[in-house]
Parts: sequence; structure tokens; C-alpha cells
Amino acid sequence: MLDWEKIKEELTGLDEQAMEAARERQLQLLKPAGSLGLLEDMSIQMAGITGKVKNRLHKKILFLFGADNGVYAEGIAASPQELTHTLMDFYARGIQCGINVICQANGVELRLVDMGIKGEFHSPNIDDHKLMWGTDNFAKGLAMPRDTVFKAMEVGFSYARYAKENGYDILGNGEVGMGNTTTAAACIMACLGIQDPEQAVGRGAGLTDEAFVHKKEVIAKALEMHKPDASDPVDILSKVGGLDLAAMTGLYIGAAYYRLPIVVDGVISIAGALLASRFSPITSQFLFGSHVSKEPGYVLAAQALNLKPMLMLGMRLGEGSGCPVAMTVMDTAMSVMCNMNTFGEEKVDQEYRKDIKAD
Repeated sequence: MLDWEKIKEELTGLDEQAMEAARERQLQLLKPAGSLGLLEDMSIQMAGITGKVKNRLHKKILFLFGADNGVYAEGIAASPQELTHTLMDFYARGIQCGINVICQANGVELRLVDMGIKGEFHSPNIDDHKLMWGTDNFAKGLAMPRDTVFKAMEVGFSYARYAKENGYDILGNGEVGMGNTTTAAACIMACLGIQDPEQAVGRGAGLTDEAFVHKKEVIAKALEMHKPDASDPVDILSKVGGLDLAAMTGLYIGAAYYRLPIVVDGVISIAGALLASRFSPITSQFLFGSHVSKEPGYVLAAQALNLKPMLMLGMRLGEGSGCPVAMTVMDTAMSVMCNMNTFGEEKVDQEYRKDIKAD
């Protein structure tokens, strides 16, 4: 069992000296100050993470956690539950699903992890960390015991350690599991102390109007019954969470601990990031937002984390599909910092710039 309190004590924030050096270099590059917007911010944040002004993203990896959810029994999802197993099997067999194609197109390694999918797998391409055959129905009782939450978080944390030891420059995370927009919304509401589901619960993947109303009722009643502690991510996960969410939470904590940048995908992914921030606010300093999700809970979580997603593509696939695309954008940001010449190198007169203000 990991010593989580010791891990929390050893977390450190961004390297301010490296960030200041990166800001100074951005001011010297052959462009108007601030003209590359978030690309500049990304390179400065990356300097704070690594302690280096110039960074490259040569090795990229995405961890996709699969899990089924007991609350599915309440009729809160439109797709059959066995689709979780089918999709994970497809990913492993290299059938060209969304995440397979998008990872390949962007040079990102895909690692598949079974945290609690109903049914067996017999594939060397799926890491077996099955802790339960899906969580229990949180509308009736706890989603899972606290010790199971810790075990799932340890799995996620171990993958951050693996990435560090094997020289990966950046991490992404994704998920597959029917009903997990329900667990994500419940965790976001619990973290932020939101009682009205109208503020945070989205339709997910194609619910009817009647089923959508029911989904909101299920979440509201569960939160009222369990009363999760907003300051305790383990309590929240135990009461209304998912095994995929718990693993993601551990991965985010591990990324901060091992000082690795990690990209956030959609609403399930950002729920894990928000839970990690309840473990320690320092974890949020290592996050990069990929795309804007249409789920209302995503917007609330992004605001709470002060996260600025870099893409607006109308995506709602999940699977971590926003992460590889964002990593390519980040590659561009790092290339600007590393490769663009400066005014000084080209002996360009800078006198005119002294009174110009960046936005």
C-alpha cells in the first residue's frame, strides 16, 4: 500500500525560475509578444514542470482505463453494458476504433487497462488490473469499498511511475465504460458541493428526454443519501465513483509526483483531475486541457481547476481521443520555443518594442 500522506507531502509545484526564463525567451522570439497565445503559455508551463526552458515531446503515451458501473442498472445509459467489453476488445485487437486511429495519427502509444470490466479478456494487449466486475450500484449503496479505491489509485499511480522510468515526455488518459458520464457528474457535483443536477449533469451518449430526467434524479438522490465529503476524494469515489475514475485520479497524482505533464480529455477525465486536486491542489499545475466537452460538468470542473482547453472541436467520443490531438498542438508550442530565432540573434532593432504591451 502506498503512503499517500507521504506522497502528498513530497509534491512540489512548478519551477518559477524556469518559468521566468521561459517568459523572457518568449519575449525575445521573432514575433510580437503574446501573439501565439496559449502556445506560449504551454511552453512556459512546461518549463515549470521540467525545469528546462526548451522541451521536446518525443515519447507520448495514453492510458485508457476500462470499467463497468453498477449504476447502469438504473437505466442511466443508452448503450448496452456489454459494449464496454466489446470496445476494449476492439481496441486491443487493433480494429480501427476512434482512439486507435487518433493515437496512430499523432504518434501516441496506447496502453489498455482493465480496471473492472464485466467478462474476461485473453489478450496480451490489455493489462489485467480487474478489481471488481464493475462497481456496485451507488443508487442502492456504496459504489466500492475504500480499500478498493486505494488499490485503483495505486494502479494509476504506478503507470505514472512506469512512464517516468521509461522516458515518456507526456501522458494522456482516457476511459471506456457505459454509464460513466453518470459517475463523473456525481463526482464533480460532490467535489464542488453542487446539489442541483441541472447545473452539472449532461445527456451523455444519446439518452431520451425521459431517461435524461431520470439520470439527474438518480444522481441527486444518491448524493443526498451518501453525503460524500467534498474534501476527501477517496470518500467521493467510494460512494459515487468508478474504477476508471479512481485509476485516473491516481495517474494525475503520479504525474505531479514524477513531474510529468498530463493531458485532460473530456468530462470523465476532468472528473479524475478534479478529484486529484482534492488530494492536493498542486496536481492541477501539471494539467493541460485538450478539448472543450459539451457536458456541463466539464465546464464547471475546468473553471474550478483554472484549466484552459486548447481545442473546440465539438468532440464527445471519450476514450481519451482529445489527448493525442492536443499533444500535437503542444509539439508545435515546444517547437516554437526551441526553434524560433530571437531578435538578438538576427540583430533586429528592438527600440520600437519597448512601449508595446502584450495583451
